Amino acid sequence: MSVREIVPFGEPVLRKVAKPVTEINAKIINLLNDMKDTLDDAYGAGLAAPQVGILRRVIVMQIEDVYYELINPEIIEKSGEQIGYEGCLSLPGYIGIVKRYNDVKITTLTREGKTIELVAEGYLARCIQHEMDHLNGVLYIDHVQDTYLIHEENKKKMSLIEAMKLADV
Repeated sequence: MSVREIVPFGEPVLRKVAKPVTEINAKIINLLNDMKDTLDDAYGAGLAAPQVGILRRVIVMQIEDVYYELINPEIIEKSGEQIGYEGCLSLPGYIGIVKRYNDVKITTLTREGKTIELVAEGYLARCIQHEMDHLNGVLYIDHVQDTYLIHEENKKKMSLIEAMKLADV
């Protein structure tokens, strides 16, 4: 297991659609393990495979000390609404206000290849939607409700236009 480099905004891989995992093999298990190490190292909530340069539909999240591994996740039900701040490990420090569904139900594969359903609400549902967007080449800045992002520490504002240019270089 090892820590992988997180791809920054501007890299084309972040705007591409990830391919489904067709076989859960040693490479996928290694990817899951490396993504967990990378997530721990970055102190993040979630990480999608495109963020480490791999175009596969794989996500790792840690919410309230619980790890989630999602392989080929699909939303099958969604409802409600929540509005809150989101950030991204590919654009460290900046956050923006994003509207998401409050409740989602997904199907996903486990590392053992078993199909399961996961019901999520609130923050977990937000994280799932954010990371699933990465699998489709969509970034949280595509959903930002304001005209700017704000840096969490120094409160410096970055215009959404500037962020979009950075994301699509």
